[in-house]
Amino acid sequence: MSLDENLNRVVTRHAELENLLARQDRAGNEEFVRLSKEYADLAQVVAAITRLRQAQSEMAGLGELIADAEGDAEMRALAEEEFQRLKEELPGLERQVRVMLLPKDEADEKNAILEVRAGTGGGEAALFAADLFRMYQRYAETRNWKFEIMHMSETGIGGCKEAIASISGPGVFARLKYESGVHRVQRVPVTESSGRIHTSAATVAVMPEAEEVDIHIEEKDLRIDVFRASGPGGQSVNTTDSAVRITHLPTGIVVSQQDEKSQHKNRAKAMKVLRARLFDRQRQMLDAERAAARRVQVGSGDRSERIRTYNFPQGRVTDHRINLTLHKLDKIMDGDLEELVDALTAEDQASRLAEIP
Repeated sequence: MSLDENLNRVVTRHAELENLLARQDRAGNEEFVRLSKEYADLAQVVAAITRLRQAQSEMAGLGELIADAEGDAEMRALAEEEFQRLKEELPGLERQVRVMLLPKDEADEKNAILEVRAGTGGGEAALFAADLFRMYQRYAETRNWKFEIMHMSETGIGGCKEAIASISGPGVFARLKYESGVHRVQRVPVTESSGRIHTSAATVAVMPEAEEVDIHIEEKDLRIDVFRASGPGGQSVNTTDSAVRITHLPTGIVVSQQDEKSQHKNRAKAMKVLRARLFDRQRQMLDAERAAARRVQVGSGDRSERIRTYNFPQGRVTDHRINLTLHKLDKIMDGDLEELVDALTAEDQASRLAEIP
C-alpha cells in the first residue's frame, strides 16, 4: 500500500468514527470509550496529514504561478521563495506522518516497574546502583510522575543491592523502556585511597506494569511463603510473619516483599512485581521472534547487554547503542535524561521506518 493510500485509509476511518460516535449512547458504554480513544488517537494523525496535504497543494499552485512566463515578475519571485520554503519543510512533514503511522507499542502508555540491581564491583557497584535509582527518581519528578519505592535492599555505606519502584504517569513506559540493560560506571570510589579509577556495573530492568487482564496467573501455579521481616544484619524489624515470598512454579520467578508491616500489603506488592515480570517475559519472547526479521534495533533488549557508560573523570556519558556521547554527566545523574531518551526514540523510529518498503 502506497503512502497516499495509507493516508486516505486513516482519514476515511477518522470520518467513520465521527459518525459512529454521534450515534452512540455515552452512558456507561464501553464501546463508546473504545471508539473515543481510537478517534482521539487518529485526530493527531489526521491533523498532520492535513498539514502535509496543504503544503503539497500550495506547492502545486505556486509551481503553476512560477511556470507562467507571462505573469508578474515580482509575483513569480515571491512564489519561488515560498515554493523553496515549502520544499524544505515537506520532508519533515512527511516523516512526521510516517512516524505516526508506525505500529504502536500497546505498552507505551502503561505505568512501569523499575528494578535496579548492583552488578560486578562490590560496594562501589551498590553505590552506583543507588545513584542510578536516584537518577530515575529525579527524572520522574521532572515529568510529574508518581515514583513509589516498593523495595530497597540497602548496604551500610549508602548503596543498595536491589531497589524496585512503581512509576506511574502519562507515557512512562514509552520514555523509560530503552533503559533496560547493563549500565557501567568508571570513577574513583570514595573508599579508594590511591585514586585509582574502578569500573563497576548495575543492571536496570524497566517493565510495563501489567493489569490482571494482561496476564492471568493461576493460584495453583504459586507457592507463597511467609516469614518474619528482618533489617540489615538480621535485626528483627517485625514481630509477625508479615514478609512474603511468592514463587511462580512454571517459570521459577521468585519475588519477595517485606517493606510493609501488613502481610496483605506485601503480598499485593509482590503480585504486582510478579505480574510485571511475567508480562515482560512474554513481551521479550515475542520481541525475540520479531527481532529475527529486523535488520536494525536500538539494543536487543537483553538484560545482559551493556548499553551505557558513565565516565566520571571525564564528565561524560556514552550510550553504546547509538554511539552518542554527552558531556553533561552531572546533569544526567541529576535526572536530565530528555536528550538521551529523545535520541533513543528517534533512532528506534528511524530503524522501523527503514524497514517499510
